Amino acid sequence: MRILLGLVVLGAIYLATWPVSVEPVAYDPPEPPEASGVYAPNTALSQAEWIALPGGAVGPEDLAVMGDGKIYSADLEGRLYRIDGDAPELVAQLDGRPLGLDAGPDGRLYIADSFNGIFAWTPEGGAQPVATEVAGAPIIYANQLDVARDGTVYFSNSSDRFDPETMGGTKPTSVLTIWEQSDSGYVARIDPDGTVMKIAEGFVYTNGVALSPNEDFLLIAETGRARVHRLWLTGDRAGQREVLLDNLPGYPDNIEPMGDGTFWIAFASPRVPAEALMPYPTLRKVIWRVGPMVRPAPIEEGHLIEIDMEGRVLRSVQDPEGRLGITTGGRIVRDQFYIMTLDSPGFGRMPASALPPRR
Repeated sequence: MRILLGLVVLGAIYLATWPVSVEPVAYDPPEPPEASGVYAPNTALSQAEWIALPGGAVGPEDLAVMGDGKIYSADLEGRLYRIDGDAPELVAQLDGRPLGLDAGPDGRLYIADSFNGIFAWTPEGGAQPVATEVAGAPIIYANQLDVARDGTVYFSNSSDRFDPETMGGTKPTSVLTIWEQSDSGYVARIDPDGTVMKIAEGFVYTNGVALSPNEDFLLIAETGRARVHRLWLTGDRAGQREVLLDNLPGYPDNIEPMGDGTFWIAFASPRVPAEALMPYPTLRKVIWRVGPMVRPAPIEEGHLIEIDMEGRVLRSVQDPEGRLGITTGGRIVRDQFYIMTLDSPGFGRMPASALPPRR
C-alpha cells in the first residue's frame, strides 16, 4: 500500500512539475461552424487519382509551376521531383525539409526550407541561399512563400520559438506550437537587393501566404486560430491588416493563388475536440507531460476550399474518408487539380472538370 501511495505521489509530482518546452497561453476559441451550406459534407475528392512518389518517399507538401510549365514538388527528406507525366521524377537532393515552393521571375525555383531558411534552385547551380536570418536572428521555421513579379519574396515563419529540426520535424512542432498558442509566428519580405525585414507579427503558427493578382495585398493563413488575414501592401491601407476569414471549419495550411483573383486553401485537419481545453493552460501543460498518446493530433479528413478576393467561399471539396491523408495544398495546373499532402507517400490528382461548380 505504501509503495502504491508513493507511486501516486511521484506521479502527481511529475505531472505538476516536470519541465516541458510548452508554455500554454489561455485562449477561448469560438465554436466551429456547422457542416452545412457551403461546408456541407461531400466526397468530391474521391475521384482523385493517387500519384505515388518513387521509392515510397512521403510528404509532397507543395508544388510549383515554372515559367516553362514544368511542375516541381519535394518530399520529407529533401528530395526534389519534376512532375511531367504519371510518375514523378527525382531531379535533385536538397538539404532540410522543403515546404513551400514557388517559381520566381528569374527562372529559379524558390524554396521555403523549414530547417534552413529561403533558397533558390536551378538545375545548373543547385540550391543557393536567399535568406537565412532576419534582423540577426535565424529563420527557424520557414513555411510557405510567394514571389512577386519584381522578385520580392514574401514568406511565413511559423514559429520563432520552436525549431522543427530539433523538435522531431514539422508535424510534431506544428502540434506543439498550436497547443501552446503563443503568437511567435511572422511574415517577412526579401527585397530584390537582399534586404530582409518582418512585415507582420503576432500569429499563432503562420502558414500559407499568397499575393493578390495586382500584388496590392497578401493573404496569410494563421493555422492556430483557424483564420486567414489580409495584409495590404500598397495604397492608402498599406501596412494595415484585417481578418478576411474567421472561425474556419479547419486549420488552414497552404494558400495557392490562381492568378485570376481566386485562391485555393487547404485544411490540414478539421477543428479538433481538444480545442475545448484551450482556456485551461495549466491542464494543457499537464496533458503534454503525460506524453504523445494523449496529445492532440490532426484528423485525416481532406478538405480544401476556393475563395475569391473578398473571402467568399466559391467551392468546398472534401475527402471524409481521409484517403489522401493530411491535405496541405491544392492547385489547378492546366486541366488537372493537384492535392498535396503532409506525410502521405504521394498526392492526389483529378481532372479540374470533375470539380463541383462554383457557388
